[in-house]
Amino acid sequence: MTVGERILERLHALGMSQAELARRVSLAQTTINNLVRGDARSSSYLHKIARALETSVDYLTSETDDPATDAPPAPTREQMAQLLDLVPVASIDLAYGMGATFADDPVNVDLMYFPSQWLEALTSTPAASLTWARGRGDSMSPTINDHDIVLIDRSDRSVRDQDAIWAFTIGGMAMMKRLRIRGDKVTILSDNDKVPPDYAHPDELNVVGKVSHIVRRT
Repeated sequence: MTVGERILERLHALGMSQAELARRVSLAQTTINNLVRGDARSSSYLHKIARALETSVDYLTSETDDPATDAPPAPTREQMAQLLDLVPVASIDLAYGMGATFADDPVNVDLMYFPSQWLEALTSTPAASLTWARGRGDSMSPTINDHDIVLIDRSDRSVRDQDAIWAFTIGGMAMMKRLRIRGDKVTILSDNDKVPPDYAHPDELNVVGKVSHIVRRT
């Protein structure tokens, strides 16, 4: 809810008019009306308005849903995660697949929270070294389908496991493919047999991490 909606709610609960509120806090009624209509999002007099409405600034600004004057602010996302024993894992909006996708574009990073016991059962890699991403297209089908979710282990960036699936960038493009390195030649393989292999020099690759888990989209 907006500040204006919260003010209206309290006015209704107390049976008070905007004019009466303005008189009690020594403000012009137009100032109160601007707050109610959303033309002004904040006011240096918000604490006085909250006191007159028998509530708190935290309630008017939606930091808490309890109108009591001594109501504690709502817990933050981080505090709730700690309380519920959840750990954050980065989630990026960069989709890998279709041969490649541009990696030079801005990438938004969000945090997704998971039960720590579940994550520890899934992998021994610390959450700080894990990233969720999406597959795109069918170049890795049937292993990874369009919009499947993949878990990338960024602690594993050395391509020792031949033919494993790796997330990497090459020439400003992001890919998720199997890699086979022989000397100074890298074979880039798709699981879709209709997509021919590609080739590169090891120095051209920037390995992001190893794909450790795939969550199938249903």
